[in-house]
Amino acid sequence: FMAYMPELSQSGSATLRRLAWYIGKPMTKSLERLIEMTAMKMAEIRPGEICSKCRDDSICEECPFHTHPKK
Repeated sequence: FMAYMPELSQSGSATLRRLAWYIGKPMTKSLERLIEMTAMKMAEIRPGEICSKCRDDSICEECPFHTHPKK
């Protein structure tokens, strides 16, 4: 299935394009990598906070925010 992809603003798209050039990957791959890196950093900074507010238990075991079993 295809994941939902929100539209980017002109500025957001330009920023992503520049980051993709820097990373040396297509914008789609760069965006995915940037999201993964942000998730890892957020999980370090705020362990458990994102998981506690999550409304989707379909990928808990693979989720970078997973800190405890769902109720």
